[in-house]
Amino acid sequence: MASTETPTAKDGNDLAGLDALETRQQIRKPFTLTLREKVLPPVTAVALVLAVWQALVSFEIVDDPSKLPSPGAVYDVARQAWLEGELLGYIWTSVSRGLLGFCLALLIGTPLGLLVARLTFLRAAIGPILSGLQSLPSVAWVPPAVIWLGLNNSMMYAVILLGAVPSIANGLVSGVDQVPPLFLRAGRTMGATGLKGTWHVVLPAALPGYVAGLKQGWAFSWRSLMAAEIIASFPDLGVGLGQLLENGRNASDMAMVFEAILLILLVGIAIDLLIFSPLERWVLRSRGLLVRH
Repeated sequence: MASTETPTAKDGNDLAGLDALETRQQIRKPFTLTLREKVLPPVTAVALVLAVWQALVSFEIVDDPSKLPSPGAVYDVARQAWLEGELLGYIWTSVSRGLLGFCLALLIGTPLGLLVARLTFLRAAIGPILSGLQSLPSVAWVPPAVIWLGLNNSMMYAVILLGAVPSIANGLVSGVDQVPPLFLRAGRTMGATGLKGTWHVVLPAALPGYVAGLKQGWAFSWRSLMAAEIIASFPDLGVGLGQLLENGRNASDMAMVFEAILLILLVGIAIDLLIFSPLERWVLRSRGLLVRH
């Protein structure tokens, strides 16, 4: 009589279909493999950029330190700011403004995006305006915001909102447009209509587009804030990264300028890696679009 053995998770070659998919999802990558695939490439890229930068200075391809300081000179300026207790202050001033402004944009952009996506008249009326605002450079809002609100934090948040809200709203509109009609009919059949249907059916189904809009909204928030800090400098506002960049320009101190540029870049990368990339992976994995091998 033929043997009827049940395949086990230990023998991946005997599994097929959904069993194989579930088994692959439970297998974790070794730490060394994760290190080689996730950490080594960006570290190598950064090392290569630093090597090219140092070579431009060492071989006097750019022999004027006032135009291109060495990596060591930039490090010395950053180290001095750290020892004086100012470096974290620069970062916190900008990051706290950026995150608070982004949260306010989230509270405004989410309901606005839902209304535009669900109401045909509203989409026809303000949909093109949102798209136009999204393409408008954030720096264009700084002069009118200063005139309307003065040199204060309210002006900063206004510029952030005007830069981020259209991106968040348009991202949600795009996500809602991609929800399969079958989901909406199934939700109505089960009594999920109105706000209940929006919360339990529309928003979960629109998450991929919504998260993409959030990610873009943060990028616009950060860029808008840097533009506001560079243009609208005032002692009572404190020194953020944008103001640090402007201070370096005014002093013709290229080491300080590069310090500010690198800090702005590092903060943007850190926020993306710590918040938006994990959120994006979670959304994709929850839909079976990102499988762990």
